[in-house]
Amino acid sequence: MSNLNVENYPDLVEPLSMEALEARLREVGETRYHHRHPFQLMLQHGELDKRQVQAWALNRYYYQAMIPIKDASLIARLDDPELRRIWRSRLVDHDGNAPGEGGIARWLILTDSLGLERELVTSARAILPATRFAVEAYTHFVRDRTLLEAIASSLTELFSPMVIGQRVRGMLEHYDFVSRETLAYFEPRLTQAPRDAEMALDYVKRHAQRADQQQAVIDALRFKCSVLWAMLDALSHAYVAPGQVPPGAWNGEAGPTS
Repeated sequence: MSNLNVENYPDLVEPLSMEALEARLREVGETRYHHRHPFQLMLQHGELDKRQVQAWALNRYYYQAMIPIKDASLIARLDDPELRRIWRSRLVDHDGNAPGEGGIARWLILTDSLGLERELVTSARAILPATRFAVEAYTHFVRDRTLLEAIASSLTELFSPMVIGQRVRGMLEHYDFVSRETLAYFEPRLTQAPRDAEMALDYVKRHAQRADQQQAVIDALRFKCSVLWAMLDALSHAYVAPGQVPPGAWNGEAGPTS
């Protein structure tokens, strides 16, 4: 990665054009999105054992489960009924319109197939402390920062289809304990994420006109990338070398450590 064009921009003083702002945001994704994280690369290259994949699925569930809560708090701040209707589709994507539907239900199919007890997963009592802190920092960010920053933080969806494709192909190729059916969460996201990202990008480009607004948008995307990166850092520390599982977190057995 020595040739990576790492961002080294000072804070904006003059506003960027809409095209330049989009280019700057895409560079944030190229340099900071978790497609470059060692744990993600190990996952898609078949270098994790089943226990490590279980730990990833268990901890990632908490992130998935909090997405509609995050989005509901954002919808509550929207004055425009049309924008509320558009954003509401994200709730349906994750919660579904009935029990057993939506992305959260599909994620539970994955954790079920990996042999994790459903109550252990949904209770979130055995997740890593850093997972909890990172996810809750994100939900608080969306609730408490400006609407522009809240919407901009969702722009990681510009880059997620790339990771999803690599992840699914790699897991199907390398792990005999997963199947296309158990990875069913990911296929709808290949169309949902680009749809949502384009809407958010359009909003950001139209509403971030001043330099300070554009800088806030860039920083919001950086923050969200850091949330995702920190979650994988925690998994690497706990379940890969040196393998120090924090007290109370899942230890590869039926329940958390004491």
